[in-house]
Amino acid sequence: MDRYISDTETDDQEQPLLLSRQDDKVERAPACCSSRYGLSLLSCYGFFVAYALRVNLSVAMVDMLNNTDASGNTSKSVCPAHSSPARPKHNHTVSTTSPARPKHNHTASVYDWDSETQGWILGSFFYGYILTQIPGGYLARKYGAKWLLGLGILVTVVFTLLTPMAADLGAGYLIAVRVLEGIGEGVTFPAMHAMWAFWAPPMERSRLLTIAYTGAQLGTVVALPLSAQICFYLDWTWVFYIFGIVGIVWFILWALLVSNTPSTHPRITEQERLYITSSLNKELTLSGDHIPWGSILTSMPLWAIVVAHFSYNWTFYTLLTLLPTYMSDVLGFSIKENGALSALPYIGCALLAVLGGQLADYLRENCFYRTVVVRKAFSLVGMIGPAVFIVAAGYTGCNYILAVAFLSISSSLGGIVASGFNINHLDIAPSYAGILLGITNSFATIPGMVGPVIARALTKNNTIEEWQTVFYISAGINLFGAVFYTVFGQGVVQPWAVHNPHSHGN
Repeated sequence: MDRYISDTETDDQEQPLLLSRQDDKVERAPACCSSRYGLSLLSCYGFFVAYALRVNLSVAMVDMLNNTDASGNTSKSVCPAHSSPARPKHNHTVSTTSPARPKHNHTASVYDWDSETQGWILGSFFYGYILTQIPGGYLARKYGAKWLLGLGILVTVVFTLLTPMAADLGAGYLIAVRVLEGIGEGVTFPAMHAMWAFWAPPMERSRLLTIAYTGAQLGTVVALPLSAQICFYLDWTWVFYIFGIVGIVWFILWALLVSNTPSTHPRITEQERLYITSSLNKELTLSGDHIPWGSILTSMPLWAIVVAHFSYNWTFYTLLTLLPTYMSDVLGFSIKENGALSALPYIGCALLAVLGGQLADYLRENCFYRTVVVRKAFSLVGMIGPAVFIVAAGYTGCNYILAVAFLSISSSLGGIVASGFNINHLDIAPSYAGILLGITNSFATIPGMVGPVIARALTKNNTIEEWQTVFYISAGINLFGAVFYTVFGQGVVQPWAVHNPHSHGN
């Protein structure tokens, strides 16, 4: 029987390895020192840079505004001054008596931006980001992902270095620079998905992709506290200069070490090249430029990913862009404490994403769970869990320990979706994974565009009740997305995604 290599539900149960015909089996190439895991690690570094450049403004914004007192706490925080674990014990008497920043820090400019302007500045990145999602997937498929992804992040790096100059010129110029950063970074995820279509064997997809995309959480984890320290000891302008330099180093490594496909990689072993290409040679349909747009846009499994991606990102971007503001304006943390505490939620997110990737592939390969079951189970846990805990965080009042704990648990559980809907594009249409990711990420960018604006509009007085409303909205959207994906998601290669598909049960 001539089967095409598909990670279908039927194949998952009957044949956990890559090929169903005994004479076609290819020995698995070792993971250690392999080119595919090297690509995963360098991709992780790339997404580290991308997210560090994306989130550093969230912390820097606290120090860019002309509304802080000498202690670095916002003058209008809802909660009273408290002694947090992050503060030295001798600081417990009067929290406003010790300066939070060295005297030379006053050389950096500060600005009189109201909450609405802040919302537009924080959300402006996504107005550029949404423009290059679908073009990024198409261009990566047509011309290769290496240079598209590399130059996209490099563009973001260049405009990051120009951020202090733009801020001095005015809020409008800063918004324009952030839009241009978004345009550059918008190609990254579609291009990376398109590259993994050539590099990721079906039974290693969860492992490889979660390692790569964990760079997003690691970038957040490092950028938030480090940005706060930079603001504290230098000034906010250095936040953009230092991370810009880190991005330039990544681009040099990417340009020298990465190839578009295993076949063009100069240092890959023959065993690994054969292992990867043999495991994918009947899933990929790359002959000609024809793209079945009609079938793609009417595919319910794709729309299930769209809804889940949009819903999850609403909560993710709400926390990503506004958590430092919540820590400052409501809980009353200083700029130095703010970055460290704002990063806590993403440490757990990164850890669970990597562990979840290992578990997902183990369940599929060794326990013979169908792909669709694994994707849906991981999506449910990674979306319902965050919804419950983000609502709970709104009811902790000024109990900052519970607030930080619940927000950390919320984001940590969200990391599990990395092995859920987040890589389902490669399950249902590996040949068009970059384009599909561009489509879903376009919709998933909308929360980043409007979420901060709506949240800041709803929290003009920064009361706990106002923030509860923001958290309820995020949780409700998350729950809807989880249910929709559970009902309509699939884990099989769709008929329109293969050149000569054979019939398989769904």
